Amino acid sequence: MKQENFDFYNMTTLKSYNLDKVIRYELNLLDTLDIFTRRHSENVASIVCRLCKYMHMNRNFTIYCTTCAYLHDIGKLFVPARILQKPGRLTEEEYEIMKRHTIHGYNLCMKDLELRPYAKVALFHHEALDGSGYPNGFTLKDIPLEAQIVSVADQFDAIVSKRQYKSHIDISEALKIIINDTKPKDSTDNKTDNVGKLNKFIVKKLIKVVLDDVYLEILYTQSYVEELKNELSRFEQIQKYEAKMNSSTKEKDKHYYLEGINELLKHDETIDNYKSLYDEYSSAYTMRKGMIEKLYDEIKIIKKLRV
Repeated sequence: MKQENFDFYNMTTLKSYNLDKVIRYELNLLDTLDIFTRRHSENVASIVCRLCKYMHMNRNFTIYCTTCAYLHDIGKLFVPARILQKPGRLTEEEYEIMKRHTIHGYNLCMKDLELRPYAKVALFHHEALDGSGYPNGFTLKDIPLEAQIVSVADQFDAIVSKRQYKSHIDISEALKIIINDTKPKDSTDNKTDNVGKLNKFIVKKLIKVVLDDVYLEILYTQSYVEELKNELSRFEQIQKYEAKMNSSTKEKDKHYYLEGINELLKHDETIDNYKSLYDEYSSAYTMRKGMIEKLYDEIKIIKKLRV
């Protein structure tokens, strides 16, 4: 049975800016990263591109920020695979090694004139506005806007990837975590009053980006439901012809209905297996209809979220 393929962070928006041509040199570096880091970098870039759109940034800044997003984790080239790909929680020592990817990325970019413009985001994307981030514990006044944008996208995609969402159902839970990080913490570690880790304005735009994705998933799913509906209608017609064929007493009538059945059957379908296919399609139809209802419920939850 045909399955719909829905990518959370498709490249349509990126292609609209012809970023593949503009930053071909920089993107070649992603080929050296492991597949998970590369996919994460592409996801973050897609989110950043759309955040810039909702922030009404101009084309050049959008391209610059998106390139920064592609390259933000380039320092992970220097993190040992045993740490980078460890499935469980990192030890304190391993975490300290992982955190150095920001410094490695900065140094790598600074050594290459083509990459130097993106060095700060490689260094700053884990800094927090309240000073609780790393590697330097910088605060709002020291963190450039492009790094703040990438940080929001980076943290959101990290949550989404960790939770292995297959759909945007319950994606509001990931947004709630991000929203919580915009709130000031009652802690002596907070170096800036009334500021959380993440930029509130950018997180508000992230909600718009996620809503776009949920609506897009509904659109894709509805299209697939219509396909399933048409297939079920075809199978039901086959069932009617088969019933008439079985109840016919004349051979010419049996032959007539059999020909009708054969015209309705598609590749690899037979009069013996179409009923099991009908059950499979029917199950998929019910499941996708339920998914659409849940996605609309998710939209209601997301629209009530406040930053």
